[in-house]
Amino acid sequence: MAGRRSRPGDAETSASLTEAADALITEAVRALVLGDHTGFRRFVMEAAERTTVPGWTFTVRRSLASRLRRGVTSAWERGWQPADVVRYTSRRRTSRHARLVTDAIAGEMRAYAGAVDDRWREQLAVLEADVWWEGDDGHADAWCEREGVTNATYTTCAIELIQLLEGLPRLPSLGPRPGASVPGRDGPTASREQGRDVDQRTLGKVRALLAKAESTEFPEEAEALSARAQELMARHSIDHALLAAETGDIGGPAGRRIAVDNPYDSPKAVLLTVVADANRCKAVWHRELGFSTVMGYPADLAAVEMLFTSLLVQATAAMVQAGPRRDARGRSRTRSFRHAFLNAYAARIGERLREAAGRAAESAGGNDLVPVLAARDRAVEEAVGAMFPKLAKGRAGSVSNYEGWVAGRAAADLASLNGRREVTGANRRS
Repeated sequence: MAGRRSRPGDAETSASLTEAADALITEAVRALVLGDHTGFRRFVMEAAERTTVPGWTFTVRRSLASRLRRGVTSAWERGWQPADVVRYTSRRRTSRHARLVTDAIAGEMRAYAGAVDDRWREQLAVLEADVWWEGDDGHADAWCEREGVTNATYTTCAIELIQLLEGLPRLPSLGPRPGASVPGRDGPTASREQGRDVDQRTLGKVRALLAKAESTEFPEEAEALSARAQELMARHSIDHALLAAETGDIGGPAGRRIAVDNPYDSPKAVLLTVVADANRCKAVWHRELGFSTVMGYPADLAAVEMLFTSLLVQATAAMVQAGPRRDARGRSRTRSFRHAFLNAYAARIGERLREAAGRAAESAGGNDLVPVLAARDRAVEEAVGAMFPKLAKGRAGSVSNYEGWVAGRAAADLASLNGRREVTGANRRS
């Protein structure tokens, strides 16, 4: 629009109504980018309250929906995946915004028919990204009814979401985006058929065992359950590495993003790093985005995600059970205590995992396994280097609470890893 903003109150055509709605949305987004919250609210109210103009509300909603779809498409082009977008939206905005972007993703995914990677399908299923509304033109009304909000709230959420999507940074691609060729390809960004690399029955058993380990009130039972889960994944990973070497499988490393949430995101990222290292993977933390990218072979990635999640649940439970802390003057020391607790927990878990991983490799294959695992380590390192050529290594933050450090190491010693001897294969019969 040049010269003046179109006024929907005039006898305008449908095209000019659309032009006016698009311009108003653009101005609202620009106000958000510039931090002009007063201007943003003015534009939102102007967009939401011109209900007396025939066709105005319908036109605004269509313009919002169209721009949301373009925002989602842009996210895929910038390397983001469905789970990344929803998680980041929830982190930067609210759970209501996350539900709206999930709907936008569900609607946009219909354009790709069957040309969608298996990993994406899995994420969409977990997110429950389904088209639950009848007719796209009825989505806004259905969403407002479900959320119990007004049209102005819908308009506000939609424009805030558009601004968020259009400002997403570019990420390294972890596989083919929707509409691209799906078949597996060589290289660090190739998407693998999960069923070929990770036995789904094994994963099911591991998930069930870890769920029981996290829910039981008896430490000994948790140790036995987690040890069995770790045994299954460790044996599967090593067996798969040997089989790949024997058959000449040239499949390379893949990647996945794992949430690292506040509070205490720094020690949580350290915990994920040590779990990844012990499982022959590498984790790269994107602090401002709230997740880490973990590179490795698919079976190892599955082990990292499940083990990290389980250990984090156990650590959090132990940390909360330790209770709040205050110094001699009655001032709260809970935050420093818990920060130190989780750092110490991660450090001690790392020591135990490295020891166990070394025993597992030695027992499972002896000297014959060394070149196989060394080759996989090199492949993972090369994949990380290719994906993050400017990667800088950081240092963990300092710890100022000695009591929390001691308590964290003690909790790590009690974590469900004590049965790891079975993982190493030391108890196998020849």
